[in-house]
Amino acid sequence: MNNAKTKEMETQVKTPWGEVGYPVYKRTYSRPTEAGKTEEWPETVERVIDACRDQLNVGFSQFEEGELRKNMLNLKGTVAGRFLWQLGTKTVDKLGLPSLQNCAFVVVDDPIRPFTWAFEMLMLGSGVGFNIQRENVYQLPKVKARVNVERQDKNDADFIVPDSREGWVELLRKTLEASFITGEGFTYAAHMIRSKGSPIKGFGGTASGPDDLVWGIGEINGILNKRAGQRLSSVDCLDIMNIIGKVVVAGNVRRSAQIALGDHDDIEYLRAKRWDLGNVPNWRAMSNNSVICEDTSLLPEEFWEGYKGNGEPYGLINLESSRRMGRTGETQYPDPDVQGYNPCAEQSLANFETCCLAEVYLPNIESDYELRQVLKFLYRINKHSLSIKCAIKETEDIVHKNMRMGIGVTGYLQASEKQRSWLDGAYEYIRNYDTEYSKLHGFPASIKLTTVKPSGTLSLLAGVTSGAHPAYSQYYIRRIRMSSDSSLAATARKQGYPVEYVLNFDGTEDKSTVVVSFPCKVPDGTKLAKDMTAVDQLEVIKRLQKEWSDNSVSVTIYYRKHELDDIKQWLEDNYHDVKSVSFLLHNDHGFAQAPMEEIDEQTYTEMAAKVTPIESLEALTLEDIEVEDCDTGACPVR
Repeated sequence: MNNAKTKEMETQVKTPWGEVGYPVYKRTYSRPTEAGKTEEWPETVERVIDACRDQLNVGFSQFEEGELRKNMLNLKGTVAGRFLWQLGTKTVDKLGLPSLQNCAFVVVDDPIRPFTWAFEMLMLGSGVGFNIQRENVYQLPKVKARVNVERQDKNDADFIVPDSREGWVELLRKTLEASFITGEGFTYAAHMIRSKGSPIKGFGGTASGPDDLVWGIGEINGILNKRAGQRLSSVDCLDIMNIIGKVVVAGNVRRSAQIALGDHDDIEYLRAKRWDLGNVPNWRAMSNNSVICEDTSLLPEEFWEGYKGNGEPYGLINLESSRRMGRTGETQYPDPDVQGYNPCAEQSLANFETCCLAEVYLPNIESDYELRQVLKFLYRINKHSLSIKCAIKETEDIVHKNMRMGIGVTGYLQASEKQRSWLDGAYEYIRNYDTEYSKLHGFPASIKLTTVKPSGTLSLLAGVTSGAHPAYSQYYIRRIRMSSDSSLAATARKQGYPVEYVLNFDGTEDKSTVVVSFPCKVPDGTKLAKDMTAVDQLEVIKRLQKEWSDNSVSVTIYYRKHELDDIKQWLEDNYHDVKSVSFLLHNDHGFAQAPMEEIDEQTYTEMAAKVTPIESLEALTLEDIEVEDCDTGACPVR
């Protein structure tokens, strides 16, 4: 794109950034340019449009490209963050489907493939959900024997780990096979892995060196050896997956999102994140944990202990309703192969399935007609992205069969009632459009089309309330995580923003990552969390599941302890039509460095007076930023 055209668009359109929207965009989606700087928003938009033409073969007319350009520049609707970062790059040409997928899911019913698949998808940037219900885990064979998997950086080691994603996955595969298949240990050399601090091409970030991989392999080998002659438990599988996630955080893009799905009556699993009981390894913070349950009256008392402040409250997943219906009552759109969810639990998925997303900023939509046009453009981009190739055959097969996407809405409780009323008809429009478009272009109809996700990062761009959440508070601190050596962290310090190291659950500091605190406020009249009971919030889920989302509605319900009985009664009355729901104690949850913290007007005014807003970030190098889209184990930024 030429500079003259860029300047023309910048002059004509003033993008309606939120309070931290511009720095979040620059650090998350802005790629380096040939001029040695990083993109501005019009250049990112143009890269996406070029890729729709040249990589995805969407077939937009010149007029349609112009409309899409205006929609994105004005933050009416955008492709997913993964698309914003990846489209137009050689990574998409090389990797195809997985490079653009936000969501992924696998069933742990095999001793090797689920773990290696999850490792690879996490390193490719997808969030990964995994099902560790006993009926699946019990299909794993017994661990054959104790084996010694030892690092020896010599050229005659049994396996020399290549400096590649595939090399890391292969080392994990060999480790698992040693315990489950051969019963024999081996040596490996890690000296070929690039040194700490080296840049990672394609997805960005910097290398951690071999030490984090070596640590993770050692921990996994230890878990397997403790079970010699026995079968793994669900929590053993949880730990292996969480260790894999922690290796990815340190060793690749500093980002890893997971959700674990276990049985509602698995007491060991229910206690896996009971921090009050002690001896909980730090790596268990890598995943959201939920239980699969079809009837909440069957939940044991142990499930509710986490809701009392003794640990992390587990979410609820209703696979029966997820398979039975699209939107509430729409049984003409069943989804029989669903076995789990993505990390934020808005996308139901089959085994080895992935899914792409998109976002509509509902408060910025001016008419019912405009909403439908925005949806049509985003649908077409997603549809064509789902049809591209994937080197992972089992994933390509299920994705090409289901063509599952999730076009989400955000800012729902900041939007007017008139804007919200457009969603029901807009869903019918896009469902009918999919039928016609799929037939015309020879695609299978999409099994699912719409969703509501937490939408932390993209919502920050526009400064709207995230997904279907109310505003956390009129005044609050928004905490953003980033690499300690990020130039954005240095800029934040220079301009007065509080910067501190991330604290682990045991109180130690993670020197590789810092948290930057931004003082924020929402416009007067915005719906606030303090003005909504837990049941009020649950009713929002109910309405959106009926009027918009044929996938699920991912909302974290903020509650207070005295509301637990009301929550239980609402679930008893409505759970039949719920697909997923999660909860978090409001204010008194006790988490250090929470993604958001309520403050009063005076504190906001004092903090705001000490900072200089970040409005220019041209000289950045590419390190990664983290924004907590979920409250624990967030979905990927990109």
